[in-house]
Parts: sequence; structure tokens; C-alpha cells
Amino acid sequence: MNLTDIQLDALREIANIGSGNAATALAGMLGRPVDLAVPTARALPLADAVDAVGQADEQVTAVALPVDGGIDAIVLLIFQPEQAERLIGYLGVGPDDPEMALSALSEIGNILGSAYTGALSIMCDLDLEPQPPQAVDDMLGAVVSSVLAVASGAGDMALLLDSALHVDGTECEFGFLFVPQPGGVERLLGRLGLWATEEDAAA
Repeated sequence: MNLTDIQLDALREIANIGSGNAATALAGMLGRPVDLAVPTARALPLADAVDAVGQADEQVTAVALPVDGGIDAIVLLIFQPEQAERLIGYLGVGPDDPEMALSALSEIGNILGSAYTGALSIMCDLDLEPQPPQAVDDMLGAVVSSVLAVASGAGDMALLLDSALHVDGTECEFGFLFVPQPGGVERLLGRLGLWATEEDAAA
């Protein structure tokens, strides 16, 4: 799928609105100033999107949120271990308690993922409902494979948002993948008036 600059700008604007909402919510949770920026937004074949986040054999901590509603999808947030440890440290949780660490990161992922999908819902006039998050420590390739195995109707395209998170002046980057059902990216753009179907063209 080759998107125009205008289409990518629209996706980036949705992500920026979502990141503003997420920063506000996360600042309240952490009790610290939070700035969250989305410098790039790309729609890529899923394999390319995963490669852009990291190597398949790289150890990561991931949070997955299924999304139901106007578009069935799955949101996948991918943190490097040191970034994840830094984030949960702001909540007073240490890596020596793995179960509590994953629970804390799940809640952070829930806030971030819900903010992004909320922005999509409002701008595209779609009813998108994030479901309870799940966090896991594993190799990136295994995480993506297991997520897609349980994601009903997941397509082969993903919206990749490279996100830079600054908490109280400390930088923490993470990858955000929105993997919709087949045709989902086109539907999002269509709701923005930026995707014409063959039926539209013939009308």
C-alpha cells in the first residue's frame, strides 16, 4: 500500500492527538510531567513494520490490547527491557517482582493504547473499544506471532507510530503498532474522506 503525503499527514495528526491525551493521563498516573511525541507515522506491510521496531530475536516487553467495534484490530506496544524497567520504576515497582512489573506495564500500556484508539474513534467517527491488556516478556518474533494467532481477522498491514516518551526530562522510546483487520487502514482513511473505493470512483 502506497499512501500519499496527505494520507500520512492525517494518520500522523490522529497519532499526535492521541499522544496528547496519553501524556495527560500518564502524567496523572506517574505524578510527573510527561511529553509524548509521534515524529513518524507509516502504514507498512506487517513484516516490515515489525522489522522497523526491532529484530525478531530481540528480547522485549510487549503489551497487547485487542480492539473491538467499528474496526477489529489489535494494538501492540513494544518496549525495550531497559525502557520498560525505567517506566515501572516511576511507579515504585522494581524488576525483582516480575508479576508486579508486568501488571504495572499493562496499566501503562492500557493508558497509551486507549488514548490512541480514542483519538481514532473521535476523528474517524468509529466505535472502538479496547479490551483488557496483556503484557509479556519474550522475543519480538514470538510476541508478534502469538498476538496475530489470537487476533481475529488481523490483516497483513499495520500502522506504525514511532513514539518518543519523555517523563520528567528522561527519554523513553517505544514502538506502537495498530494492526487492523484486512481493509482497516483503508476504512480509517475513508472515514476521513481520504480513500476512494472503486464504487466511489464509478459514482
